[in-house]
Amino acid sequence: MTLATLAEVLQPALRDGYAVPGLVCLGWEDMRAYVAAAEAERAPIILQAGPGCRAHTPLPILGRMFRHLAETASVPVVAHLDHGTTLDECRAALDAGFTSLMFDGSRLPLEQNIELTAKVAALAHAAGVGCEGEIGFVGYVGGAASAGTDPEEAARFARETGVDAMAVSIGNLHLQETPGGGLDLQRLRAIEALTDVALVIHGGSGVPAAERASLAATSRIAKFNVGTELRMAFGVALREAVGRDPARFDRIEILRETEAPVALACRAILRNFGASGRV
Repeated sequence: MTLATLAEVLQPALRDGYAVPGLVCLGWEDMRAYVAAAEAERAPIILQAGPGCRAHTPLPILGRMFRHLAETASVPVVAHLDHGTTLDECRAALDAGFTSLMFDGSRLPLEQNIELTAKVAALAHAAGVGCEGEIGFVGYVGGAASAGTDPEEAARFARETGVDAMAVSIGNLHLQETPGGGLDLQRLRAIEALTDVALVIHGGSGVPAAERASLAATSRIAKFNVGTELRMAFGVALREAVGRDPARFDRIEILRETEAPVALACRAILRNFGASGRV
């Protein structure tokens, strides 16, 4: 059994200079592909159930899927609730067997964000699992604008919530399909100077690969969330699978052909983060 908590995978990453991917899951095929990639690379991974995934598949089912994959894997696998927005949702994830809770209070006033995130962290730690919070707001391509993380607020947030990991807004964006211009390193260093918590970058697909590799090795960023680039790899593989035989209709046969390409793309991410060969 290699079901792991957030701290169990992030603390070694901080110590040894690499990052662990938070892999955005949408279905059984991508989950299986991510675990296959992790086993091939001997790397830890974090399987994430975000709001879109939870809208499609009930949380208890996702918990069973994640735990089954983790318990049959030979590498550490974290079952992570991504962007939980209520205490009830976080409690439900605990009941479903998740080993990491991300409470997203980033749209709330600072005091309320700290208060609620601290409650989730206490809930998580009492159950022996991890907690991630977010300070500042990471925006969306074509959607809500970002609000950069204030270093002083980040220091207070980390201190008063007791989170295991802290997501920050330093120029990163959700849903970027191509790498952007890079992160605000001055803001990052100011945050690092005031706190020693593991940092998280949401919207990792939009960070240039060279910068991801560098920051994984030299900063307190121990987790990059990656979704868009892997969804794109899945989409390409699915279109190719359908196109090879337009008369074919068996969804299991078609979807099975997406797993190897997605695993290959995931392996490249693990190597980019320096996570390969760590377990």
